[in-house]
Amino acid sequence: MDLLKNMNGALKYIEDHLTGEIDFKEVARQAFCSEYHFKRMFSFLAGISLSEYIRRRRLTLAAFDLKDTNVKVIDIAIKYGYNSADSFTRAFQNLHGVTPSEARQTAYSLKAFPPMTFQLSIKGGTEMNYRIVEKEAFRIIGIMKRVPIIFNGVNPEIASMWQSLTMEKINKLKGLSNVEPIGLISASTNFSEGRMEEKGELDHYIGVATTKECPENMAQLEVPASTWAVFEAIGPFPETLQNIWGRIYSEWFPSSNYEQKEGPEILWNESKDTTSPTFKSEIWIPVLKK
Repeated sequence: MDLLKNMNGALKYIEDHLTGEIDFKEVARQAFCSEYHFKRMFSFLAGISLSEYIRRRRLTLAAFDLKDTNVKVIDIAIKYGYNSADSFTRAFQNLHGVTPSEARQTAYSLKAFPPMTFQLSIKGGTEMNYRIVEKEAFRIIGIMKRVPIIFNGVNPEIASMWQSLTMEKINKLKGLSNVEPIGLISASTNFSEGRMEEKGELDHYIGVATTKECPENMAQLEVPASTWAVFEAIGPFPETLQNIWGRIYSEWFPSSNYEQKEGPEILWNESKDTTSPTFKSEIWIPVLKK
C-alpha cells in the first residue's frame, strides 16, 4: 500500500538523521503529503507526537552510546542535538530515571524505544458516513479561551465556557449564524505539540459560523475558503464521537485521496441532550486533495 510505504519512508529518513538536523519539509516530501498532515497523521496513528517520538529515539541511542563507549557525556549530548550537558542530563533523566553518569553503571536498567514502522491492519468493514463540502471564507464568532488538552472526561475549562453563555448571548449568536453548520458549534485550533499525550493547549471557540460582522466584546476567527470533510456520528455520547474521531485518522485518511489542511476542527451537535441514544454530531475537518 503506497501510504504505508510513504509513511515508512519518512520514518526511515528520520531514523537516518537522528544525529543531525531533521528537515521536516523533507520528511513530508518522503511521505508525499504536507508537513502539517504528516505530523497529525503520525500523532493519531502512533499515539505520541512526532517530536516526542524523535526525542525518545535519540535518548534511546544515547543510552546505548553511554553503555557501549567511553565517549564523554558532553560529546554524546551534542551528537543528539543538545546544546549543553545540563539540558541533556535533564532530558535523559526524565526518560530513563537515572543520570547519564549513572547509566554507565550496570546496576541501573534503562528504557529502549525501538524504531517505529506502520503496518496495515485489516478489520471488519464498518461504514462511515461523510460528505465533501466546498465552503467560501467565513468567520467563527463567539467566545474563545486557551484551554488544556484533555481527552477523557469533562474538560473543566470548556465546561466553564458553556456555563458562561447566557440565553441572551446564545440567542444573539444564533441570530448571527447564516452558513453551515447552522447553529452553535465548537471549534478547536492552534494545537500545541503533545496533543496525543494530552499535553499542551489549544484555542477553543464556542460560537457560530457566519459571514456577518463580529459584534463588540466577542471573539472571531477568520476561516479561509476551504474544502471540508464532514463526518456524521450518531449514537451514544461520547463513545460514538470518540470512535469516529479515531477512525477518521486510522481508516478514512489512509484510504482517501485527501490530507488534512491546517485550520479549525469544528464540532456541531444537533442537541445538547447527551442522554439521547440517537445523539447526532458532525465533525468538520479542512482537507485538500493530494
